Amino acid sequence: MLVHLIISYTFVPTNFVITNMKIEEVVKSNVLMELPQKAVLNIIYTQNNITERLIEILKPYDLSNEQYNVLRILRGQKGNPANMCVIQERMIAKTSNTTRLVDKLLLKELVTRKVCKENRRKIEVLITEKGLAILKELDPKVNDYENNIVANLTTKELEQLNELLEKIRIK
Repeated sequence: MLVHLIISYTFVPTNFVITNMKIEEVVKSNVLMELPQKAVLNIIYTQNNITERLIEILKPYDLSNEQYNVLRILRGQKGNPANMCVIQERMIAKTSNTTRLVDKLLLKELVTRKVCKENRRKIEVLITEKGLAILKELDPKVNDYENNIVANLTTKELEQLNELLEKIRIK
């Protein structure tokens, strides 16, 4: 009896290269790097790689990383509006122009914006059903992406990585 095994692959075209090269090979350096320099360079290179991969996921939805972050912050409000200060506080990239990001999301009809009744100087932003629907569609893709990034790390290594990264940010 002959059994045929059919294997299918899905290829997603991307502009980034996944590599397991040492950082010296990546930057084509023949100079011996000191450990602090090597660690910082590794963090920056890894962050750029992770960001580029997320950009590829968000591109079909016409969202930037920052716009995606705003939508997630607003979803976390559980139906309550957030003002610009709250959004800015919770942004991952603190240098983001929150007003500009909200304006772009408003044009895409992913958020609404109105003046606060109690304090007319405050602007309240609320995610729309369309914004929630996009996040619902993106959630499994982003979860897969995040799990894939750390797939070769054990639970203990993930805990250690988080501790070390948090320790770096203390300074």
